[in-house]
Amino acid sequence: MAKKRPQTKAGRPQLTDGEIPVVGAREPCPCGSGRRYKACHGRAAAHAVTELVQRPFEGLPGECDWVALRELVPAATVELTLKDGLPEGVPSVTLATVLPMAWPALRRDDGSVLLGLQNDTPSGDISRDLADTLQRALEAKPGTPVQARRAPADGPRMQDLLDAEGVFEPVVHDGFEFWVPDPENASPDVAASLERANAAAIPTVKLTGVDAAYWCETPDKNHLRWVMPHPEERLLDALARLHAAGGSSLGEGTRLVGSFRAHGLTVPVWDLPSGVSADDVEKPAAEFAERLAAALASEAALTPEERRARGGLTNRQVTLS
Repeated sequence: MAKKRPQTKAGRPQLTDGEIPVVGAREPCPCGSGRRYKACHGRAAAHAVTELVQRPFEGLPGECDWVALRELVPAATVELTLKDGLPEGVPSVTLATVLPMAWPALRRDDGSVLLGLQNDTPSGDISRDLADTLQRALEAKPGTPVQARRAPADGPRMQDLLDAEGVFEPVVHDGFEFWVPDPENASPDVAASLERANAAAIPTVKLTGVDAAYWCETPDKNHLRWVMPHPEERLLDALARLHAAGGSSLGEGTRLVGSFRAHGLTVPVWDLPSGVSADDVEKPAAEFAERLAAALASEAALTPEERRARGGLTNRQVTLS
């Protein structure tokens, strides 16, 4: 039996990668290759969505404070400045650490937008997920929350939507009353969520004399957690120099105990006696910043004592994200 000759398909116009639409994973790829989308152009799209961006807030004003609000601060808000200005009917856009019912965003009755920062995100790029949520919130009907979804791999990031010259000034709150204009008339679900959130919030204060340093109070002791923009290896060297020289504390009874890694930045952490308030640590933190600047500028090789101090600091690192 003669073999059937394969039918020739009519020529299709060639599409560039940027013109190929997203289709179902098992559907034929729109590029005309004859393969399923997931095995063709969908592979690159999936990789772009799942690939982890190590510093998702890099390039944004206040990168260190973005990290702090994402990982460390219970209740805070920041007024955001959009690159193209506010759309008609949107009086303000506010970034919030957490929203009621863990909503990704909320379009309030007055048209203003609240954007939640501490939600789980479906992709490896928090900035892209936030930008997608923000865009949908700007177009949502007033009085409605915005649900989570996977952002398009080629969608904008927050760096594309926010004014690069805008000021990023977090306001730390004692609780989450900023969720609703009139907490006493909130819905039962929101009221219950507000009560739970307030009960779990750790008292936190942002220092005024240095950038991205946050004092917090816990039952046994207080802490200072300071998000720093310096490259990790250079910062650890500098902290080790200060630690070996006895200059890493913030005063009597305080101790540098380690650091967090979060979104590509390093967050040194100090234990403070329970009686040490945020005001008490303002001056010591400013003085430490001066010592740290000098240590960061040093090009000398670490001494044996400094290497041991560095090893101890490295062993007490915890990765948050």
